[in-house]
Amino acid sequence: MEQKLDFSLPQKKPKGSAVGVLTVLLLIVLAVLLGVNLFVTLSSREPTSPAVVRGLSAEQTRELAAKLAQRNLYTQAADAWQDYLAAADVADTERARTQFQIGTLLEKAGRYADAIEQYYRSETTAELDELTPQINAHVRTCFEKLGKFAALRYEMMDRTSLDSSQTAGGKVVAEIGPEKITEAQLDTYIEQSIESQLAPMKAFVTPEQLSEQKKRLLEQSRSVQAKQEFLQGYLAQEILYRQALKEELPEKPEVKQLIDEVTRDVLSRQLMNEQLAARVNLTETDLQTYYTAHKDKYVEPTRATISHIRVSEEEKAREILNSLKAGEDFAGLAQELSEDEETKDAGGKIEQDLRRGAPIPGIGDVNEINEAVFAADAPALLDRPFQTENGWEIIKVEQKTAERQKSFDEVKQQVMMELLRRKQEDVQREYLKELMDQYNVIVHTSAFMPAEPNETVEAPTTK
Repeated sequence: MEQKLDFSLPQKKPKGSAVGVLTVLLLIVLAVLLGVNLFVTLSSREPTSPAVVRGLSAEQTRELAAKLAQRNLYTQAADAWQDYLAAADVADTERARTQFQIGTLLEKAGRYADAIEQYYRSETTAELDELTPQINAHVRTCFEKLGKFAALRYEMMDRTSLDSSQTAGGKVVAEIGPEKITEAQLDTYIEQSIESQLAPMKAFVTPEQLSEQKKRLLEQSRSVQAKQEFLQGYLAQEILYRQALKEELPEKPEVKQLIDEVTRDVLSRQLMNEQLAARVNLTETDLQTYYTAHKDKYVEPTRATISHIRVSEEEKAREILNSLKAGEDFAGLAQELSEDEETKDAGGKIEQDLRRGAPIPGIGDVNEINEAVFAADAPALLDRPFQTENGWEIIKVEQKTAERQKSFDEVKQQVMMELLRRKQEDVQREYLKELMDQYNVIVHTSAFMPAEPNETVEAPTTK
């Protein structure tokens, strides 16, 4: 029986079908969404709605920033000015001036790196002739306060260069594969190395002294030879380090142990240095008080300046002495007859002062000469020659300087270092005792005592 194809049109479905209901619902949802979107769009275009940040209008934020600055709340004032810039639609010139103002506030707050960023933003936003010299001066100060002298050097070179297309320090000095090392980067590496060397000194000297020491070392490192030597050392260390990582050297047990030991040493020293820096604070009054209590330590002893003639024979020495007593010129006879090649051309004069009880420069430790010199009144020719291991000495006392109390200003640096050392020793003892108590450390000193003669020590038993 053959199957016939049905070419008749499909009949319409009833109006109340599920498909019709679903279509209506979808249209309703779409209409709602379009309405919401239109409302949001119209709201965002409302021309009379003022910009608001943290509940304040732009003008109110500006007033707040000014008031905070007047109260010397520099960080808070800087934050408020930044909020103002975020809320207000201002011209580039006003934005640049405000960014400069933010920079000055951050600089006053001691946030020098953040201040530099704002100065950079200001001059990038708009180049204003009245701000350029001020920005130059402030940027210089901030780099100096940060101790970034290498960066400061190139910063000043860039700011004074007539060719703005070239960046100072951009010359490539070395390459490691695709990695390039510029002159500025090399100077930064040198500065970081110097900072690492000086780091242990932070707890022992003032910030001013540390800065001066850093400047001195940086000045020494600026020669071509010094830079080349540092670069060779840096490259050698870098490629050795990379090869060590490639060979997985840090995974070896003996290397791990060494790294642990070095880490323990570095961390313990760093912790103690931070405690010293935090707890040791010397004032001018402390220094004055210590000086007054230890004035006897800061006394310049009696000094004498002498000349001598050295000969190898006693008889000749006595002949020269008699000639001097008869009125001969000491310097002339020294130049003619002295066997000391180092002083004869200077008329026998010994440049270094002689101190009571100390060895005699150029002659040696001869107590009887020392005593005779300080017993005589200057100028005076000692009445006899003295025998030493080098020969016979004829001595003339040229000048004597009496004992003198050194003033506080003369020895202030020495006083500071001595008092600093004492304070640091006290802090170290106190802090270590605090930690000993905190970690309940007990040392059994009796364990190190030798056993009594009648005390027997039992041997360990084995099973």
